[in-house]
Amino acid sequence: MSNNDNSEAILKEIELKYEAINQKTETQLEGLLWSKPITYWDYIQTDALLNLQTQRTTLPDEMVFIMYHQVNELIFKMILWEMRQISYCENIQTDFFTERLMRISRYFDMLTTSFSIMGDGMEVEQYMKFRNTLTPASGFQSAQYRLIEFSSTDLINLIDHRYRDSIDRNTSYEFALEHLYWQAAGKDYHTGKKSFLLEEFERKYKKEFLAHMEEYNTINIWQKFKQLPESDQKNPELVQAMRHYDHTVNITWVMQHLNTAKKYIDQSGKGNGEATGGSDWKKYMHPKYQRRIFFPELWSSHELENWGVEM
Repeated sequence: MSNNDNSEAILKEIELKYEAINQKTETQLEGLLWSKPITYWDYIQTDALLNLQTQRTTLPDEMVFIMYHQVNELIFKMILWEMRQISYCENIQTDFFTERLMRISRYFDMLTTSFSIMGDGMEVEQYMKFRNTLTPASGFQSAQYRLIEFSSTDLINLIDHRYRDSIDRNTSYEFALEHLYWQAAGKDYHTGKKSFLLEEFERKYKKEFLAHMEEYNTINIWQKFKQLPESDQKNPELVQAMRHYDHTVNITWVMQHLNTAKKYIDQSGKGNGEATGGSDWKKYMHPKYQRRIFFPELWSSHELENWGVEM
């Protein structure tokens, strides 16, 4: 095909594109005459991105802490982006499902190995000083992480195990939200009163959480898996991808997070360190206490009984 023929073919495709949305091709082409060439810094929004770090202290290692958590939030956004592709894919095929799931797992693998950036990249003495300015904020308040959980599994698997018998798929989302496993970290065990940490978190995100819970009720990762033909549900690559994701998010990543927290929060080694948000962080974070398993049907009874214990 000659260059002229190729140009004509491209112009025809452009005309068809804009005709489909009732737009004039001439207007769009004229707009190109006045548009600026794209640059890396404009496309990536580098200047805006690099001006989002604001320290509350003069301690240099606080900047490591801020940027590390911002990177985490960007990765969470990438994960949610991939999850949405799975959830909204019609007639999803096992190869697409597996490939996208492994993308998500690789993001969590990266998050898992990245904890050394904090674990070995901040002086404990500096952290113990600047962390006091963070109170009562906490990583507990990462809304995107909660959305990842809602997008992964049925709500029953996120309910505090003490209340699961009283909840089913007909339970209201409001009631389910009040009994999620992480609620225990933000409530007084004796009175049931919510901490300031939890109250502010819900004031900011409760409506979004309830909407997301409803949106993904029938299209979360587990539901999409169960909607596959039975033969596809036995596909070894897909099953392995599901198990890998479940194990990576709910054991490997959590344990690395816990071990990093121990170094800083519990520096005395006596177990008395307290999280900035005031939560019982060891019980909140440890897999054997959380009992958070996205796909319990894909694990043996022995594996379920020893969830997080063998780590």
